[in-house]
Amino acid sequence: MTTTRFAPSPTGYIHVGNLRTALMNFLIARKAGGTFILRIDDTDPERSKEEYVDAIKQDLDWLGLHWDRVERQSERLDRYAEAAEKLRGMGRFYEAFETPTELDLKRKKQLNMGKPPVYDRAALSLSEEEKARLREERGNGVWRFKLDHERIEWQDGILGETSIDAASVSDPVLIRGDGLVLYTLASVVDDTEMGVTHVVRGSDHVTNTATQIQIIEALGGTVPQFAHHSLLTGPQGESLSKRLGTLSLRDLRAQGVEPMALLSLMARLGSADPVELRTSMDELIEGFDITRFGAAPTKFDMTDLFPMTARLLHERAYEEVQDEIAAIGVPADLGERFWTVTRDNITTLNDLPAWWAMFRDGAEPVIDDEDRDFVAQAMELLPEGPYDDTTWGEWTNRVKDATGRKGKGLFMPLRKALTGQSHGPDMSQVLPLLQNIRAKG
Repeated sequence: MTTTRFAPSPTGYIHVGNLRTALMNFLIARKAGGTFILRIDDTDPERSKEEYVDAIKQDLDWLGLHWDRVERQSERLDRYAEAAEKLRGMGRFYEAFETPTELDLKRKKQLNMGKPPVYDRAALSLSEEEKARLREERGNGVWRFKLDHERIEWQDGILGETSIDAASVSDPVLIRGDGLVLYTLASVVDDTEMGVTHVVRGSDHVTNTATQIQIIEALGGTVPQFAHHSLLTGPQGESLSKRLGTLSLRDLRAQGVEPMALLSLMARLGSADPVELRTSMDELIEGFDITRFGAAPTKFDMTDLFPMTARLLHERAYEEVQDEIAAIGVPADLGERFWTVTRDNITTLNDLPAWWAMFRDGAEPVIDDEDRDFVAQAMELLPEGPYDDTTWGEWTNRVKDATGRKGKGLFMPLRKALTGQSHGPDMSQVLPLLQNIRAKG
């Protein structure tokens, strides 16, 4: 069975870069009728916060990316310890004691000599006595996985044939000196034991994948199918890394972005297929093909989300938004008319309160000097409410007969006087919603 996972660290809010990974893994699992695991990478107790665990779940729920089960890495520390012991017994795990300063000096020397800055495995030549002395002086060392220096190859779902020479990579640190299990070991053990068959993640993980393949094989696991998607950039090709905090899913939600607008964009962005607005998750699943994505950096422009959101809302039935409309104070008997009148004139649902405020309280009239007398005369002819769909036509005919005005010269000054705007919904629909007409007074 196809099994995928999304493994966020609960150290902050999910942003659009995380979403790309989550969505691809979700769609692969759902298209194959498989399992999608939400795996919380919370092995670091100092940085992990429960509020972010809750936030991750809320954000995924909002998008409709529902998981089949949740796993917590903090509850699996015994499994990582067992795997570490197995690697020690195989001679693939060794303790190293260099300080960050010493490692930095080694890297600089290697670079000056024109060599790749790879860990020199000096720790492998330490005697037990030397290790004991270093532990006494410096505390416990880090534990590194000893790579076989051979070319590591795999068929990447996006990049195609991919290979990395393990000799050009440092033996990865899997456990810190303070005993903290790092991502690489925890991820390998989890993927192996949870039967993960497909791993989709960012192209910044390619080197990490090479080392993980060797660790998986050393532990006797089955190597999943890897795919590395391109990284997002800003609309001008600039790095998004400094802006990701402002592109969190909850910030986009607060700005009124609709889930299917965001998912429709992210499910195609960076692929050979055009972005198409979808209205259901089933459509997204059906149209997803990981092989259509490319390796080139992918431009993400947040402003693309707003016209897509507007298009979704323009097609939305009143029953789908009546709770939101009631929440801003629109009486139930006016709710459906209010939505019919406003939905083609909003970009997000966040625009609705301003519309209701205008209908409820009246707009500040906009009256040009040359229209002042005309508007005053027209207002004298406006009957007392309540108004219906015929009132606008009957009133403007009366005004036309009294003033001789017609066309734009008749309708535009009246629209601006009643709504404070030069454009908007059909006035025959607007007039019955107006609770207060300031231009009359």
